[in-house]
Amino acid sequence: MMVRRKRARVTGQAKPTAKSRPKLKAKPKPKPKAKPKAKPKAKPKAKPKPKATPKATPKAKPTPKAQRSNARTVAVASKTLPKQRSSRSITPAKRAADAPRPVPVTTGPLIGAHVSAAGGTPESPLRAADIGARCFQLFTKQGNRWADRSVDAAEAAAFREALAEFPSAAVVAHDSYLINLASPDPALRSRSIDSFVGEMVRAEALGLLGVVSHPGNYMDDRESGLARNADAIAEALERSPGHARLFLETTAGSGTALGATFEELAAVIARLPRAVGERVGICLDTCHAYSAGYDLVNDYDGVWSRFDDVIGRERLAVLHVNDSKTPFGSRKDRHERLGLGSLGAGPFRRIMTDPRLDHVPKLLETPKGDDLVTFDREALALLRDWAAGR
Repeated sequence: MMVRRKRARVTGQAKPTAKSRPKLKAKPKPKPKAKPKAKPKAKPKAKPKPKATPKATPKAKPTPKAQRSNARTVAVASKTLPKQRSSRSITPAKRAADAPRPVPVTTGPLIGAHVSAAGGTPESPLRAADIGARCFQLFTKQGNRWADRSVDAAEAAAFREALAEFPSAAVVAHDSYLINLASPDPALRSRSIDSFVGEMVRAEALGLLGVVSHPGNYMDDRESGLARNADAIAEALERSPGHARLFLETTAGSGTALGATFEELAAVIARLPRAVGERVGICLDTCHAYSAGYDLVNDYDGVWSRFDDVIGRERLAVLHVNDSKTPFGSRKDRHERLGLGSLGAGPFRRIMTDPRLDHVPKLLETPKGDDLVTFDREALALLRDWAAGR
């Protein structure tokens, strides 16, 4: 019995000993290396989050710098612009105190340019006189916006007063570039007619000769476009009675633009009722005509002969004297300074010595340069030299 008990004890002790040994190996549980897991407690290194805050702060710093930079730019511009653009930014009243008033040119060739009406239409006669122009063209509203406006009695009186001080032999307006009297879209066509009526009414109120206008874009069918263009002109002129005339301008013929040929212009005029047709003339743009295929360089006389046969010289009311940046027949409308483009000086010498054109206002629409006056003065001086045969 005693032996058995001892064996039982031995065997009973052996079992727990075998199991316990691995447990003793587990004593390396001091591998509370989980404590290094506490190292992620270094997640307080999430203190980089506050670092994000300082990052946001530097972002805010560039803003004031940019503002200071913009402020400097504006400051510099405000100092230089008056010198560069005196004729645009200085009103006649201020100019009287700051500089001698220009002496109007009242004799010589009937030449001029498109001038700015910034500050109001009464500012434009002085600007024309400032470049030595005998005639000029202007916008009576912003040319690239639909926003319309009316000319009140005060503005009309101020404009006439300015013209009395700075006389001009002829003044015309140019209508908005957004107008499309040939559009097949009813909404755009209606809006264009209303806008054009406004152009004619303002011209009448200011006592201008009339309004230069590009024929429209037909968009669908050329013949239908010509008919729509004529009908819209008739409606607009009937709604704006008076002495102001419409001067249809020749175009370069790009895209769906009408008016690149003398035949198209004649077709529009032929469709007009006699009562309004008498108020319609032509503005021939030398750049547009040359780009459309009328060779004023090599066939000057032939071009005018064709004009006389198809339209009639009596319809010619205005000339836009512009050189072209593009070659003959390009169908592109890109104006260049006189003598520096593909037409060269030749055609302009001919125009200035052609007695049949003496009575026709000749207007520049060429690049202005930074100060808006120097290039125009130089071009007008050239035209006078050419008129004198120099």
